[in-house]
Amino acid sequence: MKLGILVNTDRHSAHVVGLTKAALSKGHAVIIFVMDAGVRLLLTSEFQELCRTAGVTMNFCGLNANQIGAVGRGIPQEMVPGSQYMNAEMNHDADRVIVL
Repeated sequence: MKLGILVNTDRHSAHVVGLTKAALSKGHAVIIFVMDAGVRLLLTSEFQELCRTAGVTMNFCGLNANQIGAVGRGIPQEMVPGSQYMNAEMNHDADRVIVL
């Protein structure tokens, strides 16, 4: 199973990390798309660790990241910037999607 997690706020970092680890422990793949205020989390160490975890694919809205000045401030290469098309792909590919 593939779990999609749409992160559009910066309030639930611990939940995203916990859900991701729980899904991985059950053998599921996780796709994370980060947008809106959620892009602030891209600069935190716990989010940066997630993108380097086997079984996790992580993308973010490049426009939103540019708006808050996050681009060029240490976002790992494993976190791929993109557009809302990546959000649509996640929704298409995931068996279940959680929005936080």
